[in-house]
Amino acid sequence: MGFAYAKGTNDPPEVRNWTIHAVALVASMAAFALGYDTAVIGGTMALDSFDKDFKLNEMSTSASDNAQANIASMFQVGAFFGSLITFPIAEKIGRRMAILVACLTFIVGGSLMTGAQGHLGVFIAGRTIGGLGIGSATLTVPVYIAEIAPPSVRGRLVGIFEIISQSAAMLGFWINYATDATISDSRAAQWIVPMALQLFPVTLLAFGIFFCPESPRWLARGDRFEEAEKVIVYLRGLPAEHPYIRNEMGEIRQQVEERSTMHLSKKQQLAKLLAPGTRNRLAVGSFLMFLQSFTGVSIMTYYSPRIFETLGVTGTATKLFSTGIYGVAKTLGMALFVLWVVEGLGRRKALVYGAFLGSLPLWYVGGYTYVADPAARAVEGTVQQDGGGYFALVCIYINAFIICATWQGTTWTYSAEIFPLDVRMLCVAISTASTWLGSFVIARATPYMITSLGYGTFFMFGGFVVLMGIWSFFFVPETKGISLEEMDALFSRSTHITVWAQLRGKKIVVDDVRSAAGSIDEKKVEIVEVA
Repeated sequence: MGFAYAKGTNDPPEVRNWTIHAVALVASMAAFALGYDTAVIGGTMALDSFDKDFKLNEMSTSASDNAQANIASMFQVGAFFGSLITFPIAEKIGRRMAILVACLTFIVGGSLMTGAQGHLGVFIAGRTIGGLGIGSATLTVPVYIAEIAPPSVRGRLVGIFEIISQSAAMLGFWINYATDATISDSRAAQWIVPMALQLFPVTLLAFGIFFCPESPRWLARGDRFEEAEKVIVYLRGLPAEHPYIRNEMGEIRQQVEERSTMHLSKKQQLAKLLAPGTRNRLAVGSFLMFLQSFTGVSIMTYYSPRIFETLGVTGTATKLFSTGIYGVAKTLGMALFVLWVVEGLGRRKALVYGAFLGSLPLWYVGGYTYVADPAARAVEGTVQQDGGGYFALVCIYINAFIICATWQGTTWTYSAEIFPLDVRMLCVAISTASTWLGSFVIARATPYMITSLGYGTFFMFGGFVVLMGIWSFFFVPETKGISLEEMDALFSRSTHITVWAQLRGKKIVVDDVRSAAGSIDEKKVEIVEVA
């Protein structure tokens, strides 16, 4: 397992073993429901059978836009609250059981969606409850993987969560295409089958999580160091007396002992969130997670058939086929992220390069749509694509590939790894909630933007992505190859100071200043040359 790992760590090759990858793979099955549901809903709403059963075809344009916005966005509402209410559960009963609770919640929501039988209120309720489960899973799973992973492949392992999400999205796109082609639109099964299939991987995860070990860092927080060591030994594939195991356990123990009150009151947690060294992490992590919804990929995921319609693509089957190709582009981008970008290029460069390169296709699509107005030509009966139109479709795919290879995976990885142990779940809950807030804004506004702005939608998101790249260049430190316990040193100063130090080839370290009795009196922060 030597490919795509962060150089410069002291990780022996044994820790990059099949066991740690298998555990991450099982836990990441929660991402299947995330990617599948967010992708399949856009295609499902484009199916004639769905329109007929839920009477969307009988509504006015504004009423139909509102119904579609509610169907898409209530999933984000549920996920927003799911991510916020789950962190005390994950702290109390552990990461594994929190993942199980998330699975069971999603199964309830998915069952309501599948059995709605034309009742729009029941379907939207199912979307909301399913969102609760997904919000819980997207909070817990990346943290769980980050807490069990060695530094050299932590980004890759968290990236498995995203590659499964994108693979599931691709599958959702193609299942919509297949059901449209093989099941008559006079049968409700045309839209029920795509909804029902999302229940299977979550059910498998509910069983599979029992075969995964608990997070050793969560065990250590409860002073269960012997159990934590057994998990570390199992996951690293090294004997307990190996120097690497002794060093990792020593770092975990030191962090737990330094934070002698690991179970903080609400007042103490708030004080910790606002403390120097934590508030900058929370700001960076939350802002990254919020901004990922504004790359342009989210609008395509939720409303891809309608977006392709603005480019002159007509016919349900053709739009769904184009959407399926879009899913392939996203999956290939995420594969590149996992195999090379996250541990090869690094987090910060991925954000900067991805933003500027990812904006270029959006500028072209906006310009082409403005000049050619392909949607209007399609209404007039001109459905033959010209060279510029075909290139516009390719640009949509290029944007998806670039963003998924950079921003889409990096944001989840970064947020899962940077926070201090004693308030990690609370911080990740806030940052995860922020991404669902951004997704809600996009899901709710997109139908109206497509109707009102047209080509301006692409220009707007192109501008967003450029600004995101500029902000990342100045304020997002590189975390590649840094252990979870070393994040305190990395974020001990303002992020722009840390970024500037890294650009000059320097490193921020924290040394203990001990008294004559050996106790730690204070921390000394220094910027040193990288050896």
